[in-house]
Amino acid sequence: MSNSFILVSSFIGAVVVPNVASRTSWFKSLFGRKAHVNAAIAAPAPKVEQTDTGWTMVHCDNLESFSEWLGHDEEGMPPRPGEEPSLGSHLLIELYGCTEDSLKFENVVGEAMKSAARESEATVVADSFHEFRPWGVSGAVIIQESHYTIHTWPEHGYAAVDLFYCGGTVKVHKAVEVLRDRFQPSRIKFLVVRRGLHNEVSK
Repeated sequence: MSNSFILVSSFIGAVVVPNVASRTSWFKSLFGRKAHVNAAIAAPAPKVEQTDTGWTMVHCDNLESFSEWLGHDEEGMPPRPGEEPSLGSHLLIELYGCTEDSLKFENVVGEAMKSAARESEATVVADSFHEFRPWGVSGAVIIQESHYTIHTWPEHGYAAVDLFYCGGTVKVHKAVEVLRDRFQPSRIKFLVVRRGLHNEVSK
């Protein structure tokens, strides 16, 4: 980070601005980066809820802040301070506004889910998918670290995806990236449910 700062006074004599267009472009670039940083700072962090009934849930509607959180979470088994350790995490993803053809066919949906498992470095054990008539695909990829499942409603551009992972070795954020690329949703919602909280399984 320190290399990105320049002592301007040392270079004033050497700076030459060739034309107004390049100067305008430079200012746009500078303020564009600043706006992007400010937007990232302003993005709401995922909320952690620990209920009286023994559930811990993490939810967020902001894609950027959730993706950042998720990348840290997969290293956080057991999770960060303030959360009770659990045996696994169950990521529920709501994909809205997907392209219809990406959700309609068994081979397309199946390959997307298997690719998500592979890219997230999960250990694939088995998979099974079924195409319904006239609409929809349901299927699962069984992984050593739990499972990835999907159910699609092509006529609504909607897919419900569950990524259940444990062990702290699955790079689940990479699975999310694959699914975004394959299904092209216009909007995504996330919810993580901690499964097998230690104080519950030790009773």
